[in-house]
Amino acid sequence: MENKRLFGLDILRTTAIMLVVFMHGGIILKDSAIDGFPYFRLIDGVDIFFVLSGFLIGSILLKEINSDEKFISKSLFKFWKRRWFRTLPNYYLILTVNFFFVKYGIINEDFSQFNWKFIFFLQNFSAPFYGFFWESWSLTIEEWFYILTPLQLLLFLKFMHPKKAFLLSTLIMILFPLIYRMSILNDSISFFEFDSFFRKIVLTRLDSIAYGLLAAWSFYYYHSLWLKYKNQLLILGIFTLIFAINYIPAFSSFYLQVLYFCVSPISVMLLLPFAINIKKPSGIIAKSITHISKISYSMYLINFSCIVEVMMKNFPPQNSNDSIFKYAVYWFLVISISSLLYKYFEKPIMDLRDKNLIRKIKYQ
Repeated sequence: MENKRLFGLDILRTTAIMLVVFMHGGIILKDSAIDGFPYFRLIDGVDIFFVLSGFLIGSILLKEINSDEKFISKSLFKFWKRRWFRTLPNYYLILTVNFFFVKYGIINEDFSQFNWKFIFFLQNFSAPFYGFFWESWSLTIEEWFYILTPLQLLLFLKFMHPKKAFLLSTLIMILFPLIYRMSILNDSISFFEFDSFFRKIVLTRLDSIAYGLLAAWSFYYYHSLWLKYKNQLLILGIFTLIFAINYIPAFSSFYLQVLYFCVSPISVMLLLPFAINIKKPSGIIAKSITHISKISYSMYLINFSCIVEVMMKNFPPQNSNDSIFKYAVYWFLVISISSLLYKYFEKPIMDLRDKNLIRKIKYQ
């Protein structure tokens, strides 16, 4: 599996998780000498994750529906099984850790907010949730995307060619959240309300992942154009990214509530043709990027509630220098614990998944 990794996508994935960890760790630096570092706006790392997820899932599904075997219900369950082996064990493990951390007062969250919805990724399907395992909001969006996209494909493939079926599924996943955001526009809204009701809801954010689907579709069917225009698309993507980062009107604006969630993932999508053609160099930096990419899911799950909140509740910074020291400790713990979690829990489960898949293919 190692030789199938695309280094350019590892760079984007590593960038995404570093941005997320950096942002959450800022709580430790509050009131320190470097509070607010790096003093300029950065893209939301979750947007990068969303587009990468859409591209990965889209690429897998395109291979499935264009293979010699017909894409049927059995294919659908096989797809879900592979994805859930990848995402669910780690999620439920960290959910359990959060349960006990909150129950026994190790972190300051609201235990009464834990309910059955966290088991089925429904905690923020159409309304926000508060006070318990907040960082799980993006995982619910991805899980519902994994469910809804192939279901649509299975339906449309009964009536049309795979190329058209995939494109129609993609357009539906792009247009529905856009229209839904327009329907819930609020001209009097705070940052907290914008963050809770627009940024972190399943029904409002599925299109962010769907732009990755669009990239996968164009890569699969128009690969030569990707290669031909990758530099031009890179430049366009960089300018779009700069615009998305720096143009921040009022939270009540139509742009921020509706269009921003298109512009930001589009900027990432435009970077993919160039990124996918980056060759992996030798050296420790390249190896570090690949390693961080591999452990990024574990880093995402543990960095905030399991480390930031534990530190702030039990070992709060005493002064500016102590904040900087504990911020360094925070990064060390995130990378170290995530590496162990990946090596001894996440990877063994994925290896088991792959062995079962190979065994089934062998005896078919």
